[in-house]
Amino acid sequence: MTSALPTRTITADLAPQTYARAAEFLSGLDTDWARHILLTGPCRHAAKPAREPYEALVRAIAYQQLHAKAGDAILARLLALYPDTAFPSAGQLLATDPEQQRRCGFSAAKLATIRGIAQARLDGVVPTRAEALTLSDETLIQRLVSLKGVGRWTVEMFLIYSLERSDILPADDYGVREGYRRLKGLEKAPTPRQMRELSLAWRPYRTVAAWYLWRIPTRG
Repeated sequence: MTSALPTRTITADLAPQTYARAAEFLSGLDTDWARHILLTGPCRHAAKPAREPYEALVRAIAYQQLHAKAGDAILARLLALYPDTAFPSAGQLLATDPEQQRRCGFSAAKLATIRGIAQARLDGVVPTRAEALTLSDETLIQRLVSLKGVGRWTVEMFLIYSLERSDILPADDYGVREGYRRLKGLEKAPTPRQMRELSLAWRPYRTVAAWYLWRIPTRG
């Protein structure tokens, strides 16, 4: 019998020194990057790594396509259904009458996605945080986009903010593509496929690159 291979935790290095190295690397790409980074200043990306993947994904879906205040209100009503816990477990969420959850303000499609995430946690498709830390970016993306209603962008935001992954470029994100258009003075923003190809030159600092692209102001 062969022994199982040991798992390796994928740790993120998001210390200020790393941000400084990333900014220096990106500034060296060309004068457009150098000028923008100089004007913007140090990268101040802040992850929120404490949450389990199940909770992070449910929260992300709750806020999808909503202003922050509306998302806050809906999520607060959902959490009020479970006064004895900070956040309902997957089992608790599934044991609740869906109509009661719908009255919190969720659309039918969004609630189906949230309950699907809960079922996937029970089935082991949505990993624990400890397991997620041993899985590669692409493995997690492919695993989680298999869930109905969970797209690549949602998983990439999870990787950036919950798992602190340092080389993620959400190429479908409007802000990233529009930011690059403004950075380069293009008439049209790149397509997601073009954005992924362009971002290969920014490895291994694509999370920091995305942070800077999100901060390019509208000009004119």
